[in-house]
Amino acid sequence: MTKRRVYLARIALLALGATAATRAEAAFVAIFQEVGPNVVEVGGGTFDLTDLTLGETGAISTPGVLPQLAFFDSGDNQAPVFTYLTVTTPTNFGPGVRTNASSSSGDVVAISSIGLLNLPFGYVSGKPLSDTSTYLDATFASLGMTPGSYVYSWGSGDHADTLTVNIVASPVPEPSTWAMMLVGFAGLGYAAVRRKGALCSAPT
Repeated sequence: MTKRRVYLARIALLALGATAATRAEAAFVAIFQEVGPNVVEVGGGTFDLTDLTLGETGAISTPGVLPQLAFFDSGDNQAPVFTYLTVTTPTNFGPGVRTNASSSSGDVVAISSIGLLNLPFGYVSGKPLSDTSTYLDATFASLGMTPGSYVYSWGSGDHADTLTVNIVASPVPEPSTWAMMLVGFAGLGYAAVRRKGALCSAPT
């Protein structure tokens, strides 16, 4: 896979993540997908810290996944973090053991089944975060990840919040496919406008 195709695939995943985050009212969503010979994760969204308990501060995260403990970590591997407690989590998202990411960048976000959430040092509720990680020469099978949607939750009422890990089995469309889809959507939109215009101008 060329660098351009990997770049386009990441853009597509970012778009999917932004859409999912909007549907979840800005909760954080991390999407894992097989892209060519690699697994790519892209995350985005915000966090409400109101009902979380602050634990350790200043720790350093190491990007990677440990599916059997529902653990994933993404973002700058040298950035200090705040650790928050009292998160309700899935028990796992597959049988896999620890695998470190080949590369990772962006804002630190890490979570696991023991109920700990790591966020950037000094994070303020509502600030948008984004990250991406790549696992070279990997598949969901080799990482021991089971496709599905896994939700971590905390808080209540107006301060209820979630982090969702989506392990998406379907492949990212080829750039040419994305182009055809965009043309198709544009055509549908144009047709809808034409149809609306025709209805408005029809004699009564």
